[in-house]
Amino acid sequence: MTTRSLADALRGTSVDLTEGAPLLEVEDLALRFGGTRAIDGVSFDVRQGELFAVIGPNGAGKTSIFNCISGVYRPQEGRVRFMGDDLVGTAPDAIADRGVARTFQNIELFDNLTVVENLMLGRHQHLDYGVLAGMLWVGPARRAELANRRIVEDIIDFLEIAAHRKLPVGMLPYGVKKRVELGRALAMEPKLLLLDEPVAGMNVEETEDMARFVLDIRSELGTAMILVEHDMGLVMDLADRVMVMDFGRRIALGRPDEVQRDPAVIQAYLGEPEVTP
Repeated sequence: MTTRSLADALRGTSVDLTEGAPLLEVEDLALRFGGTRAIDGVSFDVRQGELFAVIGPNGAGKTSIFNCISGVYRPQEGRVRFMGDDLVGTAPDAIADRGVARTFQNIELFDNLTVVENLMLGRHQHLDYGVLAGMLWVGPARRAELANRRIVEDIIDFLEIAAHRKLPVGMLPYGVKKRVELGRALAMEPKLLLLDEPVAGMNVEETEDMARFVLDIRSELGTAMILVEHDMGLVMDLADRVMVMDFGRRIALGRPDEVQRDPAVIQAYLGEPEVTP
C-alpha cells in the first residue's frame, strides 16, 4: 500500500469540521500543585491541520498542558474542549478513543517486543472482537487483525523503518526508537497529535529526518499537531503558530516571526539586558 492509502486509512474516521473552526480550545486553564501554579490562566486554540508549537524555559508548564489535554492531570480551573466536547474530568483512555494521541519526552515502548508488535499496540482501541475469537483467530478476529496489520505496515513504510520491523525495540538506535514511538501514536488514528520533545537527544541527521516526518504528517495525513520542543530552529521552521510560556503563563502567541521579535520572549530567554553604569 502507498502513502496515499495510509492517508485514506487515517482520515477514515476524521470529522468534517467547519473550515477554520478550532479543533481544540483551551480556556483559562489553571493547574496548581500546592502553592505552585504550574499553569496560570492559559488560553489558546488549535485548528484542523495546524502545527502549533509550545515553547518556554524548563518548568514553564509545557508538559503540564499536555497532561491536562490528555487527561493525566485534572486542572482546577478552565476548560479543554476537543471537537466541541469538554475533556476535563475525562479518563485518559477515553480521550485517546476520541482521537488524541501523544509521544513522550522519555521513550515509552516495550523493549522486548518487535517494532510491528509495538505498533500493533497502538491499534488496540480499534479491535472489537472477544478473547475467544482472538485465541482462535477466525472470522471477524482474523479479518480485523489483518486490516489493522495493513495499516501498521503502511506506517512502517511511511516512517522508513521497514529494515527494523522484526527487531526487538530494545536493540534499535535511539533515533529509530523515537520513530517507532511516533508510529505507535499514528497507529491510533489521531485527529490531534501531541509531540513532547520529539527530537530531544537526537543528532543533526536524526533531527532532520524527524522534521521531515512531522511535515509529512501534516501535509499528507492532515493531522493537527501540538509540538513541545526546545530546538528553536526546528520550531521556527516548522510551526504555523507558536505560544511561548514562562512560569506557567502565556507571554506570547503568534506566527514564528512575530514571536521571535516579541520583547517579552527575548527577555524570558535571554534575561534582562545588562545596565552599564
